[in-house]
Amino acid sequence: MEFILKNGIVYDPANGINGEKKDIMVKDDIIVEEVSANAKVIDVTNKIVMPAGVDPHAHVAGPKLVVLSRKMEESDFWDDPQKASHQTRELNGLKDTVHHFKELQECFDDAKTLLEMGNETEDESLIPEVKEAVDNFISRYEELRITTLLSGEYDKDDAILTLHAGAGGTESCDWASMLFRMYTRWAERKGFDYEVIDFLEGDEAGYKSVTIEIRGENAYGYLKSEAGVHRLVRISPFNAAGKRQTSFVSCDVMPDIDEDIEIEINEDDLKIDTYRSSGAGGQHINKTSSAVRITHIPTGIVVQCQNERSQFQNKDRCMKMLKAQLYLRAQKENEEKISGIRGEVSDNGWGSQIRSYVMQPYTMVKDHRTNQEIGNVQSVLDGNIDPFINAYLKYSQKQ
Repeated sequence: MEFILKNGIVYDPANGINGEKKDIMVKDDIIVEEVSANAKVIDVTNKIVMPAGVDPHAHVAGPKLVVLSRKMEESDFWDDPQKASHQTRELNGLKDTVHHFKELQECFDDAKTLLEMGNETEDESLIPEVKEAVDNFISRYEELRITTLLSGEYDKDDAILTLHAGAGGTESCDWASMLFRMYTRWAERKGFDYEVIDFLEGDEAGYKSVTIEIRGENAYGYLKSEAGVHRLVRISPFNAAGKRQTSFVSCDVMPDIDEDIEIEINEDDLKIDTYRSSGAGGQHINKTSSAVRITHIPTGIVVQCQNERSQFQNKDRCMKMLKAQLYLRAQKENEEKISGIRGEVSDNGWGSQIRSYVMQPYTMVKDHRTNQEIGNVQSVLDGNIDPFINAYLKYSQKQ
């Protein structure tokens, strides 16, 4: 029997083929160089073709796993530690994807088996068990489906998240510290690492500003939904009269891009300030102005870093953050020009919020873009923000 697999995406790590679009000719179950004119043509356009066969549902993770695993076995793999670390994390992410897919398949098989048993035996006592199995499958399916929405250029990268206290004084500084806790708790739930890059404490409590790096697969893809103004309504613990207070904090999110971005920056457009770090570091930090703040004068963008040991390292980190900010800004402006939309700059105040957290006179967290709501405010502040992230990812796909 002869046939041609037409226009498949071929992965064959043993022969150095990594995602090439090509035709494969087969005769008597053996890949050959040519077949007769009578060979059957099978259209496998955009389907994965591997030595094991053709799978129309195959995820690209399969062949990539093989390629990356073999790279890790090479003797010079760790010669470039940064590249090796990136590929190791990518490999772990792919393993997780495959693991989740296998779990989903098992959930589907379990639900299908129970459903068939119930139909055959007409045993109504199985209904709760069938419902639980189906609900479990739907829940896991939704989790896996959400990851398919993370297709942006930098969605896979780590995230740098900055919180700025807005209107509300001490109350807003305290609100910034509450959001800081919420995002770090979320990161812990996800198994992500995080590090404080810079912070400025409030006069009485909390933070005037705080910047954290959150490291994990698709961290930016998830957290980009959090960019905007967050509003809190509660009985103020700083008000002796016990009055209800409204506070605002803005959240900026950008990807921690590994590769060097081609953005031209004129040195004359930069204002560079150095100051003493307020973070850990002992006598070295206290005696030297190692912390760096860079202001890009034309745009007003400010980036700062104090967690590195030297002024040079902090400046290098700031320049990397500034390039990412300018790149995202240029990308957004270009999208707005194409769609004819004029961008507006939002203030950290009333009417510009993306999400409200109401603790008095009732309890509710509501996202004003997606209308997603959760009544348990404390659960959200403890890091349960995935429902809002997932709703936003679905919402953004429709825009």
